Amino acid sequence: MTSTVIAAVIAVILGFLIGCSLTFVFGRLPESWLQDYDYDPKADNYRPSKRMKMVPHGVLAGIFCAAFYLAAAIFFPELLTGRWIIHMIAIVLTVPVLFLVLISDKLNRIIPDQFPILILIFGFLLLASDYLEGTIWFTENAPWYAPIINRVGAAILGGGVLFLIGFIGEMVTSREAMGQGDMKLLIGCGMVTGLYGLIVLIYVAVIVGVFFAIPLLIRKQKRLREEQEYIDSSDDPIKAQIELKLKKKNMHYADDPDYLAFGPFLAIGAGVFIAMEPVFFKLMLNYMTVFNLYF
Repeated sequence: MTSTVIAAVIAVILGFLIGCSLTFVFGRLPESWLQDYDYDPKADNYRPSKRMKMVPHGVLAGIFCAAFYLAAAIFFPELLTGRWIIHMIAIVLTVPVLFLVLISDKLNRIIPDQFPILILIFGFLLLASDYLEGTIWFTENAPWYAPIINRVGAAILGGGVLFLIGFIGEMVTSREAMGQGDMKLLIGCGMVTGLYGLIVLIYVAVIVGVFFAIPLLIRKQKRLREEQEYIDSSDDPIKAQIELKLKKKNMHYADDPDYLAFGPFLAIGAGVFIAMEPVFFKLMLNYMTVFNLYF
């Protein structure tokens, strides 16, 4: 067996085991991490946070981590040379946290602040790797501060863009359009991916998000038709309408069937980039050279 095949097998096994272990990690997170800041356990609408189950969540976590570790083993062969140890460690640590972000937002509509902070720390670890191990994004003649601008600039830009989207969305719709957790997450992910990777991250997040949004919209329209049919067929349509409104009012925000968490797509976008970074570098190199962005 070649070294690449051996690395791929190890990556899949390691990824699956780490992913499955996240079930136990998630089960031991403090309840306050998975609730809104002002939650009250004694409130009428209080709902204990949902936790991961080995099936299906643990298995999905195993597949998630194994897939990204495998992609890194195949598409990021530089990691296998032994020269990029810090970079490899950062990827190994970041991928499981990205899944914790995904599952937290999916189950509870919450991204605990601790997860973006961890990702941000791993971003600083990658920044250290840029200086100690080198980076494919800059030549040896690049200014010493180029890696700092690349990663810190992406963190600031990423968080700023989502803040602006959320601000405009709230002005237009009079409701929260972008959660604080998404902004904090993109700050951390921007530090991990850098400015060039931020483009890939957002592109992947939007494409995957649209893929999931379409079935959600179809399901919403179907549900609205069913609700209208229920009202029309009721002996007391007004009472039926009030009943449905009361049901929605008493529904926990995390159980809203029309909500589509964006955090999971940001996490997937970040995972795709860090696992396949050299592929995107080769795709973007010509454009970087033409616009004098490669230095």
